[in-house]
Amino acid sequence: MPAETHVDGDPFGRDEVLALVRDRLADILEIEPPDIGEGDSFADDLDADSLALIELVEAIEEELAERSVGFRIEDEDLEDLKTVRDAVDYVTARLG
Repeated sequence: MPAETHVDGDPFGRDEVLALVRDRLADILEIEPPDIGEGDSFADDLDADSLALIELVEAIEEELAERSVGFRIEDEDLEDLKTVRDAVDYVTARLG
């Protein structure tokens, strides 16, 4: 029997999604994960351009593809993701 990799029946919880977004964004923007707040705006607070956001989406999709078959962030939804919280909420809802 495989080891349990989740808590309370949630295979990839909100905290894990937040950590994933922070880690990938930190790599892309070359900053430290603790410097990224959940309420931070990608454009205004983090100076993330559209290329950085595309890289973030690709990194998240790649990471989650193993856990959720066919996980994708739709292109038309990308424009609605203005803050780190928006991205975390979106991914969490899609995984839910």
